[in-house]
Amino acid sequence: MSCPQRREAWPVKIGNVTIGSSYPVAVQSMTSTSTMDTPASVAQIKRIVDAGGEIVRLTAQGVREAENLGEIRQELRRSGYDAPLVADIHFNPKAAFAAASRVEKVRINPGNFVDPGRVFKKIEFTDEEYADELAKIETALVPLLDLCKDHGTALRIGVNHGSLSDRIMSRYGDTPEGMVESAMEFLRVCLRHDFRNVAISIKASNVVVMTTTVRLLVAAMDAEDMHFPLHLGVTEAGDAEDGRIKSAVGIGSLLADGIGDTIRVSLSEEPECEIPVARLILNHISQMGESEGLTPMDCSGRPTPVVTGYDPEPADMVMISGEGASLSRDLGRKLMEIGTGDGRRVILHATYPAGMSAEELTVAASIDLGRLLLAGYGDGVQIDCDGMDRKWLSDLALGILQATRRRISRTEFISCPGCGRTLYDLQSTLKDIKGATAHLKGLKIGVMGCIVNGPGEMADADYGYVGAGVGKISLYKGKECIVKNIPAEEAIPRLIALIKENGDWIDPA
Repeated sequence: MSCPQRREAWPVKIGNVTIGSSYPVAVQSMTSTSTMDTPASVAQIKRIVDAGGEIVRLTAQGVREAENLGEIRQELRRSGYDAPLVADIHFNPKAAFAAASRVEKVRINPGNFVDPGRVFKKIEFTDEEYADELAKIETALVPLLDLCKDHGTALRIGVNHGSLSDRIMSRYGDTPEGMVESAMEFLRVCLRHDFRNVAISIKASNVVVMTTTVRLLVAAMDAEDMHFPLHLGVTEAGDAEDGRIKSAVGIGSLLADGIGDTIRVSLSEEPECEIPVARLILNHISQMGESEGLTPMDCSGRPTPVVTGYDPEPADMVMISGEGASLSRDLGRKLMEIGTGDGRRVILHATYPAGMSAEELTVAASIDLGRLLLAGYGDGVQIDCDGMDRKWLSDLALGILQATRRRISRTEFISCPGCGRTLYDLQSTLKDIKGATAHLKGLKIGVMGCIVNGPGEMADADYGYVGAGVGKISLYKGKECIVKNIPAEEAIPRLIALIKENGDWIDPA
């Protein structure tokens, strides 16, 4: 089968990798080591590349870390590894300037490159004040663009839902439209100064917000005749099956419509574990062939989706069955053929061949069913695969429904993958928090390595556990910090106490 037709995108050269519509979709990951630890960073990058990663990002929170990227790069090149490196910059433009001559790409965040860190308070800007702030962006950004031109360095404009500036929030609120405008402000400066070696990412931990925002960004760029390539990812996706489901639903739904030029699966696991999942997503997309465009439907007022299990189909339901990829590709035609205007609930029944691994099936079903549910098609799901445990298949269906926000049946964990800023053992901590709170159906708990996106992503979580320093944790309710800088060993009991104090705790069954 042919791959989905990709949207037009200008080519962007990142070292020995070029991205854009006529080039293969590139797979990325990010180190979780300290950027000042050269041997550990080099070893981890080698594992990422050996697993199939093509571009690797490292955090550079200061000039010192940015400068050490040059040492890491030299050591990799001496070892025969030529994967391009990306410096991840937040809050510190000086680090971006230091990195631009040392790595192949620099990522900056419009939410904190010029604007100060968010205070999460309503700040009013007059039109004149707002225009002055936009002028500051140009003043700060153009010298970086000039430096990138001099060194052939690419730039990534990386917007995160959790770190929109107070200025953007004052006009647009915490919305997809605000995220899009945050990116467009910087892209307009790039074009005014004839700098096109730019990729864009626009991410959220909420899959619905992420996919909606990327589509809005594509429309906004098309309206201004911009064709920058897109980097896709669901940020803070978590770990294990849930992390894979959210990533496959979000990334796969967009790739199926030809949107996306490079991807990263963000898992709270070792970074090399992200690469096989990304490859499975790309492999499944390549097998789907050309998909029908799905005009989004209004899900408001629709009944809660069901997982039919394996009981006889109720009379008020009509089941549309098909091999997973073909069901996703041909649903529009099938709906017209069967006719569903009589009030019956539509059950999407996806079947898969025996012999698939659990991870292969998780990725495939998440893409096939997820893109349909995001568009509002289907009132229930059923997944069949010979040889797979039926309870596991039902749990997979519930996970896909939760990722698409169509039915909530479990605790949701918003968890970052960790990076050089993380100052506690994120993976083991997430496991312990899950063990203590996984029975709290419908509650959203954020587990964040640092403050870059932590407080912002807490806006989409009920409670947050955020790294505040070496061995120190701050606890949040929503985006309000309730407990500051407590020892990590006390943090989980204090988190449970906070949940109880607010009436959201239930005892395990």
